[in-house]
Amino acid sequence: MATRKPTKTTTAKAAEPKAAPAKKATAAKGARVAKKAKPAEPAVTDDLFTAAEPKAAPAKKAAPAKKAAPAKGARVTFRVRAEVGSKVYLAGCFNDWDPTAKPMADKNGDGEFTCTLTLPKGRYEYKFVINGTWCADPECTDWVQNDMGTLNSVKVVD
Repeated sequence: MATRKPTKTTTAKAAEPKAAPAKKATAAKGARVAKKAKPAEPAVTDDLFTAAEPKAAPAKKAAPAKKAAPAKGARVTFRVRAEVGSKVYLAGCFNDWDPTAKPMADKNGDGEFTCTLTLPKGRYEYKFVINGTWCADPECTDWVQNDMGTLNSVKVVD
């Protein structure tokens, strides 16, 4: 029986080394699986990299693009004499003939009312509204008849 015990011990010892290489083989297979999983990692990294890019892009899109500046016109000053303290307005095709849209000012208090507009090139008809009365510009030499049978002053901006 003494022979049997050493055989069992030898078999047990032999079984242990065989088990260890099996674990190493499993670890080696796991390493291969990990290598196969590595190509998936760059895809995750690319997704993270791609996800970072749109965050920067909206900041650039948020800033409005500069639009081309509209063609600037000429500064035109309109003048008319009226009694000091009068309420004087400028009305014309440039403000839809609104009789109170553009007030004129008597800056020096001497009865000379002025108003300056920036108008693009073109031909403009206008009138003054002095204390509620529509008046053609007495200093303007270019007048046209309107649909009401009265005259409109004409200003041409070059």
